[in-house]
Amino acid sequence: MYGWIWRHLPGNALVRALIAALLVVAVVYLLFQYVFPWAEPLLPFSDVTVDEGGAG
Repeated sequence: MYGWIWRHLPGNALVRALIAALLVVAVVYLLFQYVFPWAEPLLPFSDVTVDEGGAG
């Protein structure tokens, strides 16, 4: 998959590397702004099993 993306990017290796870095930044941004907030209520991370009283 990465090879296919690399072959279809325009320019020489430096330009391809810059475009690839921008694509990675864009994907990370989209994940943190849209996908993770949407998926967070569906995940069981808020179901804690430890008492709040401490180890007393």
